[in-house]
This record gives sequence, C-alpha cells and structure tokens, in this order.
Amino acid sequence: MLNESNKKVILKIIGAAVVVFILVYLAIIIIGPGEGSLDDVIKDINVNTVPHPMGQVFVPPDLNGSLTEILPEISKYPPQVNNSTPSYIEIFSSPEKAGSGTDGWLTEVARDFNNASITIDGKQVSVRLRGIPSGEGADYITSGKYLPDAYTPSNELWGEMITSKGVKAELVRKRLAGNVAGILLTKSKKDELVNKYGAINTKTISNAVAKRELAMGYTNPFASSTGLNFLISALYTFDSSNLLSDKAKAGFESFQTNIPLVAYTTLQMRESAKSGVLDGFVLEYQTYVNTPDIRYYEFTPFGFRHDSPMYAIGELSAEKMKILNEFVEFSQQEKYHTLAKDYGFNGFNEYQSEAGPVSGDVIIQAQKLWKEKKKPICAVFVADVSGSMMGEPLNNLKDSLLKGQYYIGEDNMVGLVSYSNDVNIDLPIAKFDLNQRASFAGAVNDLQAGGGTATFDGIAVAMKMIQDQRVADPNLRPIIFVLSDGETNEGNSLNDIKDIVEDLGIPIYTIGYNANIPALQAISSINEAASINADTDDVVYKLRNLFNAEM
Repeated sequence: MLNESNKKVILKIIGAAVVVFILVYLAIIIIGPGEGSLDDVIKDINVNTVPHPMGQVFVPPDLNGSLTEILPEISKYPPQVNNSTPSYIEIFSSPEKAGSGTDGWLTEVARDFNNASITIDGKQVSVRLRGIPSGEGADYITSGKYLPDAYTPSNELWGEMITSKGVKAELVRKRLAGNVAGILLTKSKKDELVNKYGAINTKTISNAVAKRELAMGYTNPFASSTGLNFLISALYTFDSSNLLSDKAKAGFESFQTNIPLVAYTTLQMRESAKSGVLDGFVLEYQTYVNTPDIRYYEFTPFGFRHDSPMYAIGELSAEKMKILNEFVEFSQQEKYHTLAKDYGFNGFNEYQSEAGPVSGDVIIQAQKLWKEKKKPICAVFVADVSGSMMGEPLNNLKDSLLKGQYYIGEDNMVGLVSYSNDVNIDLPIAKFDLNQRASFAGAVNDLQAGGGTATFDGIAVAMKMIQDQRVADPNLRPIIFVLSDGETNEGNSLNDIKDIVEDLGIPIYTIGYNANIPALQAISSINEAASINADTDDVVYKLRNLFNAEM
C-alpha cells in the first residue's frame, strides 16, 4: 500500500509529465517542424520557379543502333595481355577471369600461352586479351564498333543474344572454367523460407518477393550476366513453356513490383546488402568465395551456369581458328584447372540448370519486358550551374542529359532543378511523355553557369518536390541525380541534410564533371547509390546503363 506522502510524489510526477507533454505538443503545433527537418531547411533557401521554352526532341528510331556513337573507344579497355607476335587472335573476356589477382585466371593462362613459343604452320602465335564486361562486350560486337576474334562472356545467354542480332558466333567450347550464379540470403531469412517452402530456388525466391516476404536485390540485366540470368530464370518459374506468355508477364510483374533494388553495379548492391537493407541478392560464386565481408550470407546456386563459354566471332581465317583452338586446349591443362579452383572457379560442378536453352530473340524480348514492368520512378535531376561549371563542364552536362534522356521510360515522373547561389525549379515533376521530354530539353538547353555552389540546397529542394509528388502517388520510387563538379561553397552542408536523406531513404546518384569525385561519392554513399565520373567518353553509355537499371 502507498502512504499519503508517496501518493503526493507520484501525483506531482504525473502532473509534471502532463505539463511537459502539453508544452511540447503546443510547440509542435505553433512553431512547426523542429530544427533539422526538411521543411526547416527549405524555408531558408531562395527557390525560384523558372519557365523555359519547349525544346525539340529527336527520338532515334533504334536506340541500340546508336550504340556505335555512345560506346567509348576500345582504348578504354587496354589489353590485360598484349600479343607478342604478328600472328595472333584478340579475345574479349568477362572481367572475373581477365583481371588481376583472383580475378586473373585467364590473364595468367594468356601470359603463359604467349611465353610458350607455340607455333602453328611454322609461325609463332600469341593472344591479346581484353577484360571487358560481358554486356558491354556484346554491345561492341553487335554494334560493329569493334570486333574481337573471340568472345568469352560469363554465360551463354550473351552468345545467344549476339547470334540473334545477326553476328556470326560459333561456340568453340561450352566451358573454360566452371562457375555458377547464386542467391545469397542471410541465415535467418534462408531458414525462414526453407521452413515455409521446403527449399531455396528461383521459384521460392520469386514467390517470396511477390508476397513481400523477402527484400531482394539483383543487378541490371542489360549489363550484368547474373542480372540477366536472374531475369530469365524468374520468367521461367512463372511459365516454363513460354517465358513471354501472359501468365509469365503477370507473374513477373507481381514479382518486380516488390523488388526494392535493381543495382547499377554489383558494388552498389553489395553495399546495400552490407547496410542491412536487403535480405538477399545475387552474385557469382567465384566473387562470393573471394569476398570475405559478405560470407555471412549463405550461397544457393540458381539459373543457368556461368561456365565462360568461348565463341569465335565473324569469319575467322583458318590460321586464327587454329590459334583459338590451340589456346582453348592450352587453357584446359591440369595446372590451369588447379589454378582456376584456387581462384574460386569450378565450385558446384554438379549443379545443372532446370531451364533448357533460351533463344536470343526471347532474351531480348525479356529485357524489354523487364524495362516496361519496373515500378515507376519519381526522379529529379539536380544540375550544378555555378561559375565553376562554366564552359566545357556545363556543355558536357547538357549533352549527357539530352542524349541520356532517350533511355528514360515514359511511365516515369521527371523534374529538373538547377542551383548556383539560389535554387531554380526549371521543370516541375510530371510524367515523362513527349511534352515533358520537350520541356526537359528546353530547360536543359537554357541552363547557364554563374555564381556560387549550393549543392545541398539543390538536393533539399529536390527531396521536397519528390515528397510532395508522393503524397499524390505513394507507390512512386524516389531517386535523385546530382550532376556537379562536387564543390560546395554556399548554403547548407552535407551534415545539415545527411540525416534527412537517410530518413527519407532516397538514393542520390552523382555524376561528376571535372569533379571532386570523393565529395560526390560521400553524397551517393548515404543510401548506397552509385557515383559516375563523367570525364570519360562513355558517360552517355554509363547513363544508358544507369537509366536502364533505374528508369
């Protein structure tokens, strides 16, 4: 029992708590949002809405046909191994085996081959090896911009695609070194799904994602071998007899609607996974084995094998064909099988895909379906028009936006903000139909440089625009693209808005022009987005891949 003295003390405490609650409530109502809120940041920014005339929009009749223009010169990918003789073949290889260290299996094979003084028809022969992503290698080949003599992507899906586009590609060997793609899940999520579904496979994952039981990420199937594999495998689970049937499309749409992340790069996806945002993601086994900081995820193989097939490209001469066959046989020596295993290859040799061969035409249609069925994006482009962007940086920024916009789907919502000392809303958010594209082009063409650099003010205004738009449509997925040189000398700082960005969870992709790249990376890293250096001749190609992944 409480005595009278204790009762009075308790009543006083309760009374004080009630008074504090009322004061706090009144402060919120009368004063408004507290310090550090987005509204509090916005009220101190000078924001102007600037009208612009509509520009002209020229839509290329075939975006793939423009690849020749937007692909960088092949010098961007210098040979990992150079030929040592006049008689040689050039090979495009996926980077997980044509890099260095544990990613350098084929690099070491090629060096040894060139040092072996092998002769064919009385001539000493050699190879030139370029490490190049499978998707980009396929783009070089199908566009005709640069043709190697041989091509070894991660899996056969790329070979089917280039063949369907009219390229002569003869499969010389199905497997150079064994590898598989895998679904990586946290142990707790894996146990949960096994208890419910009995096993982990692509069908299990597809069902769990569609029912919002799993936060899953995968990589862009226009550029990533594992992402492409996952796309085709997911469609197969919905209708194994016809990947493009109405049943498959409906199933895939329910799945894709609930995917939180399709990553521009594997690195971006890994960072998202490490942050705890994802329950699972996809990755090749060889990469998984060589990445200790993600080993707490458990690996389950899925889909088509990634056995590094080798293709002869085009009409090779008899001599080149002999060199290619000699190189393939050289790579299959026991010492190179051992080396491959040491570097993480040749795991899961017993694993076989449930799906049979898929034609290149079906794969290409599946990519188009994937782009159409993605959850609509609400995106704001934030363009730096400060004095430091004057001249070439701003001209490059405009050029990349005007060319890159053709890879943005019309179902997305797009707006444009520019900033110097103040912030201009150059294009309010609207559906990216033909009128909005023309307005976007006109606004971009009108951008002029001058003044200071209030980067984080521009980002804050973009976040506010997106927040307001999502009131009307909460299902829109938000994203911000910041195009800048990375320097900030006006307005708010990164520290002023970092917590807000984290709380809202809006990924901010940064694209740097003559830029302080680390400063931009610091912005993108807040919510595990990617940062692109635009001071290269492949910036539009990079934007194409980014917009394909996101929009």
